[in-house]
Amino acid sequence: MAATLGHEILHGVLGAREAMDLLEKAAIHEADGSVVASPRLHTTFKNGWMRILFAVDHQAGYFATKAYHRIEGVGVRYLISLYRLRDGELLALLDGRAITELRTGAASGVVARKVKISGPVSVGVIGSGSQARAQLRSLAAAYQIESAAVYSPTAGHRETFAREMTAELGFQVMPVDSVEAAVTGRSVVAAATSNQSREPVVRGEWLGQCRLLCAVGNTRPQFVEADVRCFADASLVVVDSLNAFEETGDLREAEKNGALPNEKRATLAQIVSGAVAVPPKGLITFKSAGTALQDLALAARYYELLGTSAGASAVRGLASLKSK
Repeated sequence: MAATLGHEILHGVLGAREAMDLLEKAAIHEADGSVVASPRLHTTFKNGWMRILFAVDHQAGYFATKAYHRIEGVGVRYLISLYRLRDGELLALLDGRAITELRTGAASGVVARKVKISGPVSVGVIGSGSQARAQLRSLAAAYQIESAAVYSPTAGHRETFAREMTAELGFQVMPVDSVEAAVTGRSVVAAATSNQSREPVVRGEWLGQCRLLCAVGNTRPQFVEADVRCFADASLVVVDSLNAFEETGDLREAEKNGALPNEKRATLAQIVSGAVAVPPKGLITFKSAGTALQDLALAARYYELLGTSAGASAVRGLASLKSK
């Protein structure tokens, strides 16, 4: 019987550093040609949408699907199905919300490990939700951060974020009242917004001292989170999948405006494997759309840690019901 691993079971089992290690390993497998990953299938229906992704990692011995949907007025739900490759057996059904949050932050952390910064590191965070928290945790696992600033449109949300993340991470996080104030003068910027318009949230003119921009909030072709200059001014643009060039409005807009010549594009797998060197100076822009390979890497580890006991518990529960 397949294990069922809900959000409460998964919460807190893996930390940022372990998640980053897992994604690095998966990226090496991808660079070796051991991975197949699908583009995102997106279907809209009345009052909602559904998206489905797939990946197989031959070296790890698993394949996985991720399906997530939104119903208006309800929100988004995520489900990851993990299978054993050698016989196709369904091993686990996992709540994908915690995995999505952790792997999105971890992907930025993997890039950060490759982007060296000399001197004190300061971070600007745009957004105050769970994705923004995961971004700051992963960046703190990659860098010795001196301070951070956060902007969210709701003052209470940014103040709570600042207070709680200061206590958790041990450096000062300050709430500020504009995106420009959050990012100006920062060496690292993480944008984890819920922007649903073509009006950019992050503008390249504010990033004169920025070494690494991680734009992770928008994964839709009709919306834009970072403006064209964020890509035009970059010495390297990193994506976690080549599919991102079709899937995100940021990259489509940048490509349309000639800001993405082939020589300054790289995938996460290429920089992790060393196939593409990260320039020692200048802005590095990471645009993340997420991949099923990243979901698979974490789902497999959760299953290896929790699946056997959870599966046994489910079997015991079923037996108990049958006996009544």
